Amino acid sequence: MVEDNDNFATSQQASHGGGYTPSPGSMYSRGTGYGSQQGSTIPAQGMPGSQRFLENSKSKIDAIKTWSVSTYKCTRQIISEKLGRGSKTVDLQLEAQIEVLRDTQRKYANILRLSRALTNHFYQVVQTQRALGDAFTDLAVKSPELQDEFTYNAETQRNLCKNGETLLGALNFFTSNVNTLCNKTMEDSLITIRQYETARVEYDAYRTDMEALQLQPRDSATVAKVEESKRKYSVHKEKFDKLRGDVAIKLKFLEENKVKVMHKQLLLFHNAISAYFSGNQQALDATLKQFSIKLKPPSENMPSFLESDAHQQ
Repeated sequence: MVEDNDNFATSQQASHGGGYTPSPGSMYSRGTGYGSQQGSTIPAQGMPGSQRFLENSKSKIDAIKTWSVSTYKCTRQIISEKLGRGSKTVDLQLEAQIEVLRDTQRKYANILRLSRALTNHFYQVVQTQRALGDAFTDLAVKSPELQDEFTYNAETQRNLCKNGETLLGALNFFTSNVNTLCNKTMEDSLITIRQYETARVEYDAYRTDMEALQLQPRDSATVAKVEESKRKYSVHKEKFDKLRGDVAIKLKFLEENKVKVMHKQLLLFHNAISAYFSGNQQALDATLKQFSIKLKPPSENMPSFLESDAHQQ
């Protein structure tokens, strides 16, 4: 009985006292127990990868901040101009030249649309003439009593097809060059003009901001802001002046190029149309030779699906 009591006391002491010794593999064992950091690895905060991540994040945040401020200033400038409250930098001579260019592009685009329609319709005429000639030839064989009549009508249609294909070559050459002038050469100048107009808004926005800061009472904080606004104003002024010069140069060279190209193309168009409808095959061939136009196979003279879609629109 006494031995049993001693065993019971020992078990109670193990339960409530400090005599409990966990097994080596237990999760509560000392050194490897719950909450212990022994054997674990914590990544160092100053590693190169972390630094690069922080630097990239900071640069992105700074870029977004700069873009937001610039967008706000430009939007405010545009709204104030529309409401008649803000001042706008205007180069009257350059603005007039830009408006002339935009009007010229619209008119040349109309010429391009009509010339493509003419080429497409005339291609269908040539195809019909070819089919009609084949039908005459077939009937000349099957109708002996009208063989001569069908034969010379078939010859006429074949000659018309040959001259028509020559004219199609001239028309395709004309539309191709007008398309290059209108949608590539002029468009390149208009892209620079759009960049110039954006730079003009930015320049006026930062100029207005600088002028507003200069009117405020002078203290240390205001002086620092004024100096920073002057620096940004100078950057945008330099960009604006450069693009204004680029636009002026491009407009000058574009006008010279336009006159040169259209002089050649209009002469080609006139000579080819006149020679074809007057029935002068020699003059038509000479026109293509004069402008170094090589005829493609009949199947390649058909306008592309892009030209057909443009015509339908």
